[in-house]
Amino acid sequence: MADNLKRRQPEDPTKVNVNEKWEVDYWTNKWGVTEQQLRDAVKSVGVMTKDVAKKLGKTA
Repeated sequence: MADNLKRRQPEDPTKVNVNEKWEVDYWTNKWGVTEQQLRDAVKSVGVMTKDVAKKLGKTA
């Protein structure tokens, strides 16, 4: 299955996928954080959006 390059938001908005560059860009822009902050948060609390947002002090 080919990537849909026109996607504007994650396919599963309940999870943060740091393995897709466009999703990393989406979440860092949404929350105003760096890629490293996002990756550190995911490493710390897992991929669930609500947990990552809480770790970053943001709203899911």
